[in-house]
Amino acid sequence: MINIRAAKVSDAVTIADLLEQLGYIASSSLVAHKITLLAGNPSDLVLVAEDDGIVAGVISLHVTELFHAAGRIGRITSLIIASDKRGEGMGKSLIQAADAFFIAAGCVRSEVTSGNQRSEAHAFYESNGYLPDERRFLKRYSQK
Repeated sequence: MINIRAAKVSDAVTIADLLEQLGYIASSSLVAHKITLLAGNPSDLVLVAEDDGIVAGVISLHVTELFHAAGRIGRITSLIIASDKRGEGMGKSLIQAADAFFIAAGCVRSEVTSGNQRSEAHAFYESNGYLPDERRFLKRYSQK
């Protein structure tokens, strides 16, 4: 049975491992710091999906006020399901929880980005109501 709950600092090691499965290198201490930081903001939420008490998925959610239109926009900045648990409904359950969070926060739409190489993820997002739209431009800043 899938259980969705707020992430806890004690989940940091498992979440860092999940992030690594998609090629993101984030230490468990960074993940713990982010969970703590985001937990204090009602516009942010990190959820995990558990299967029989074991964390096997994570989603991070953020709400931003739109300037050019009424309402807010929700943004998924990560969604990862353990490679051996994909296709079992965890991703869909996390998307449904995200939808509920975004709607309650007054969002009029939500967005997610996904690398061009992740065709399976694209199909998953489309099956959950996300459609390709516009083009994203990215500028990176060096961290000192």
